[in-house]
This record gives sequence, C-alpha cells and structure tokens, in this order.
Amino acid sequence: MLRFLRQSATSWLIKIILGAIVVVFVFWGVGSFRSQRKDRVALVNGETITLDEYNKEYNSIIEQLNQRLGNNLNDDMIKMLNVKGQAIDRLIDKKLMLQEAAKLNLSVTNDELADTIRQIEAFQTNGNFDSQMYENVLDQNRLTLQEFELIQKKAMIVEKSRSFILSNVKVSEQEVIEWFKWENISVNVDFVVFEPGRYDDTNPTPDEMNSFFEDNKRSYKTDSMVKVRFLRFDPDAYKSMVEITDEEIQNHYENNMEKFETQKTIEARHILIKLDQSSNPETVEKKRKAALDIIKLAMEGIVFAELAKQYSECPSKNKGGYLGKFQKNDMVKPFAEKAFQMKAGEISEPVRTQYGWHIIKVERVNEETCVSFEDAKDKIRNKLVEEKAKNLAYEEAEAVYDASFEGDDLITNAEARGLNIVTTDSFTKNKGPDTTGIKNRSAFASYVFNLSLMEIGDIQDFEDGYYIIQLIEKIPEKIPELKDVEERIRIDLIKQIQDEKAGKYANELLIALKDNKSKSLNTKWDTECKKLNLTATATGFFKRDSSIPHIGSEQNISQAAFKLSNENMLPEAPVKGEKGYYVIRFRDRKEPGLNGFEEEKEKIKEKLLKQKMFKTFDAWLSSIRNKSVISIEKSFWE
Repeated sequence: MLRFLRQSATSWLIKIILGAIVVVFVFWGVGSFRSQRKDRVALVNGETITLDEYNKEYNSIIEQLNQRLGNNLNDDMIKMLNVKGQAIDRLIDKKLMLQEAAKLNLSVTNDELADTIRQIEAFQTNGNFDSQMYENVLDQNRLTLQEFELIQKKAMIVEKSRSFILSNVKVSEQEVIEWFKWENISVNVDFVVFEPGRYDDTNPTPDEMNSFFEDNKRSYKTDSMVKVRFLRFDPDAYKSMVEITDEEIQNHYENNMEKFETQKTIEARHILIKLDQSSNPETVEKKRKAALDIIKLAMEGIVFAELAKQYSECPSKNKGGYLGKFQKNDMVKPFAEKAFQMKAGEISEPVRTQYGWHIIKVERVNEETCVSFEDAKDKIRNKLVEEKAKNLAYEEAEAVYDASFEGDDLITNAEARGLNIVTTDSFTKNKGPDTTGIKNRSAFASYVFNLSLMEIGDIQDFEDGYYIIQLIEKIPEKIPELKDVEERIRIDLIKQIQDEKAGKYANELLIALKDNKSKSLNTKWDTECKKLNLTATATGFFKRDSSIPHIGSEQNISQAAFKLSNENMLPEAPVKGEKGYYVIRFRDRKEPGLNGFEEEKEKIKEKLLKQKMFKTFDAWLSSIRNKSVISIEKSFWE
C-alpha cells in the first residue's frame, strides 16, 4: 500500500488545519531528516538529541498551553511550569523507548503501516482514505511521504513496545469490589464557613501597601517587549510577472503522468468472521460454515448491510460493512484478488485472509481513468505559476537579504527596490504583533525574540510569504513603580488581609472545639457557633466524587470529610474552599452494599486497568532511565 500512497497522491495544495496529526509531527520531530548535525542538547546512550528536535518539542508544549490557557501564557508561567525541562524530558523518554523497542526486536510491517495511515481521519474524506488529501496534508506541514511514514513507523514501534510491557497487567475481581466500596461509601458532616468578604472594614495603610509591594514586586512586573521592522515578499504579488509556456505545461504533464492517472477502484462492503491464524482445522471449517449461512441469508434477499451490522466482527459493521473506495494494493492480497474479479452487485463465497473469513459484496466498480491534457492544463498552469511566483518572491528576498548587513541597510535596500517596510508597535512574546497581514503571529513572535538588537534575521516563511525581519528595539521586563500599580496593590492587599482574617477566625473556632474541657463536642459546637453568629449546616450524605450538598464541588473539603470518624470528628485544620475557610464536624458514615456492582463492574475494571498500566509503564520507564547514560549539555540550561 505504501507504493499506492506515493503513486496515487496528487499535489494540488489545499488549506487544511490539523489537530492530532500536527501533534504527532511535532511530537516525533523531523529534525533528523533535515539536519543530522545540528547543535546537540543531550546524549541518550550515545544517541543525539538535536537543538532542532528540542525547539519543535518546546514549541509544541507552548502551543498546547496557549490553547489551554487562552493565550494568557507569559514568561513567568513558562518558568513555573518548567516547559524547558518538560521538553527535554519528553525527548529523552522517546529516545529511550525507541532504543528498548530495538532491543525487543519489535518492528512494523509495511502492511501494518499502510493500514494505520488509512485510518487517520486527517487523511480521509467522508470517512474514506483520500490519497490526494494525504499528500496535501503532508505538503501543508512540509513533510514528504517518506518522512511521515518513518515518523509514523517509529510511533507504532513504540506503541508495540508499550503493549508488550503492559501485556501481563491484570485487575482481580477483589480489587474491583474494594474500589466499588471505596468509591461508594458516603459521609455526612456539619459545617460553618468563614467568608473573607464578611470583613469589609479593611483599609490598608500606606506603609502596609508599600510593604506588600516590596514582598510581591515580581508579581507586577511587565513582560519583555520588542519592536521590529520587516519586509514581506508575498508570492501572490509576483504572479503577474510569471509567464508559463504551453511547452512547459506539456512537459509537466508528460513527466508526471502518474498524477493524472486514476487506478481502478472498487466500492464494497464485507462481513468478517474472525479467525486466529493458529486455529485448528475444525474451528476453521466451523467458521466457514457460519459464513456460508450468512451468504444464504443474503441470497434470500436480506439486505447485506443489515447482515453486516448483525454478524460482522470488523469495526466497519457500524457502517453496514462499508469499506469505501479502495485500490487493489489497499487490501490484503486474497481479499483484493477476489474483489477485483467481481462485478457490481455480486456477493462472494467465503474468502480466507490472515484476519478470518470474509464475505464481500461489490457495490461499484470504477475503471481506470486518465485525465486528458486538455482537462489538466489549466490546473497545471496554476500550479506552475504558484511555484514560479514563490521562487521569484524568495529570489528577491534573498537579494535584499544579501545586500543588507546592519543598521539602516534594510531600509535603504527596501527603498531602492520600492518595497514597503513595516515597523510594528512594541509587542510581547505570547501576544505577538498587532500588525495585520501576518498569518502566523505566534511563530513570528517566537522567532524575533531570539534575535539580537539590530540583527537582521534569516529569511523566514510564516505561511504567507517570505519575511526579512530586523529587531530594532528591546524593552526588558521591569518592575513598575508603586504609584503606577497602586490601585492593583490596594485591591490585592485587601483581599489578602480579608483572607487572613477568615483563616485566623476559623482556626480559633477549631482550637476552641478541640479544647479538652468537660463539655461534649456537640455542646461546644452549638455554643461556639452561636457566639460567632454562625449558622451550622448538615450536608447530608455524599460520596467522594460527588458534589457536596449546600457547598458544591470542593475536592479539598471532600477529602477532609472522608478522613473523619467517630474517633476523630474534627479535621486537623480549617479547609480552604471557594467561598472561604470551612470548619467541619463528622456526623455519620454509610457503608455501601454491592447493589449496582454488576452494572459498574466492567467500567471500574477498565478504570483500574488504565491506572495500573500507567503506574507500570511509568515504573518501567523510570527503571530504564536509571540504567541509561544520559547527559544534557551544560550550555542548554544557561
């Protein structure tokens, strides 16, 4: 099928924004394809992790965080989250997993690789693999078919090693029962809450504000900013300069005939009766007879799609066994040989493959075709115009870049060529410039923050043309004067003082309740709450992961409540919640029976299995790390 993917995919560019596929590309990185000897950031058992690989991994994490945080990511958060460390750790782990897979002699066949690629949604149209879409998606991400297939193959090898390590992980019935009981036990507590907003008589003094500011200066610092000037060389602006001859179009057509030919395809449904390759002859024959019985039902007029939904053991059963349109090389040989001998409407006898017995119904036969030169020439002309316009744009960008060295050279060269040079306002790394017309502002900003002052960067492609950028101003991060953030300081300090008061009074109540005097806890609870003008409330019974009645979803409070008992009725400290500080008191605990266990058993078993697998794999990977020789370049952390 790999030959099919390469031969059949066309090259007409379409604009596709990827989700999962982009993550896969970045996760594995493609630096090793283009720059084998780039700066090294680490060695893992003698194998290099390059700076290019690191940059891709780092940018991937930043992009994920931006999506999660709504582009509110700043330098402090990046440091706090240790994105740099996360990126290098991920790369080390991936390198180790590939090395271990090699030791286990794990491999992926071309058939396995082809089957996996066909299932990737980004390469499908209406649920079916689309060879043209395949190449377009890779073009959009600047990957060749060979590069992507190698990336995908590595990912599949690692997944095989993971499956091998986790193959013996099991969950017992007793573990499932214990989890069910643990998850369904419920408690009932009394509570009072000290809300910070009650203490509205707070008015900080100038000295208090000044002291608060001194202690929290870095929280108010501004982000570093830059200002740049740039030239953009838009290929669309060069199209009018391009002339394409009929001879060029004819040559392109003749030299790329495979892209204008459409191989014969079949649209079919099938019913699969699964069979292990090691099955004994009796089982093989039993399954074949089951297939014959289904064929008989189809011949009697029962709709094939309905039979597939009922009897097929292939995931395609949900679509009535529909396999979509496929070429001969797409399918395993016995299946393909039979299907391509059939006519539309025919139903086959049972066909044996490595997966089991198949019953095939051909829905449609699409004979081999070839797009004529007359039909193709307009598209070819447009393609050649785009390619030449892009080359012209790059050539002019290269000429300007070669003539520009420092200082005002970029302005001089732009004016001499009648080019429009754009100067941005100051912008931060996480927001990027406000200048319109820049398609990929995130990549633009990430690049310019690595330039030195007045440096003219290399020619960059940000998806909408070629850019030459010069950094003309750097504004470092700074801590503002108190007067510039005085109102913010006042608001933040008032909140802190109110919070401290609420916590203090809650703690005083808890101390009073724990006093070992003769009064019972019930009496002390009523007395102390009345003294503080607090109304105690009983929650009623609730489970660990459920919302707490009268309080809401408060995991800290829930965890504290489930630690309480008749012997230990009060928590160690007040519990911080959304509304303030809670003091809780144990009332009762209700042990669950096994009602509903059977309905929940499989779900719990699956959950526990995933947890066990995660812990097992994490322990295995940690063990491999401890046995490995890993070194990170000192300069990497500087």
